[in-house]
Amino acid sequence: VQLVESGGGLVHPGGSLRLSCAASGFTFSSYNMNWYRQAPGRERELVAAISGSGGSTDYASPVKGRFTISRDNAKNTVYLQMNSLKPEDTAVYYCSVRIFAQRYWGQGTQVSVSS
Repeated sequence: VQLVESGGGLVHPGGSLRLSCAASGFTFSSYNMNWYRQAPGRERELVAAISGSGGSTDYASPVKGRFTISRDNAKNTVYLQMNSLKPEDTAVYYCSVRIFAQRYWGQGTQVSVSS
């Protein structure tokens, strides 16, 4: 299993970023996918989740209405569109999948929101 995130960067408050996670090594469309984030000094937290078909999504309260998770099963890729970014969104963002009892993680991509 390999998960490779991209798309992070530095953005001003109110700005937008789109994260991507390219997946390989498993049957992508069969598994729910998640985005997590971890800010300095804080525990890793679930940000968004999407079902294997893409028909069901869920979001953490702090990002609801601002972030959108989506997936392209033909490209084995999951996305996180982040709008109206706030300084408190600053964190390393991780793509993740749980296959049976094992959770896999990407290397993470840094998102920094600052004026």
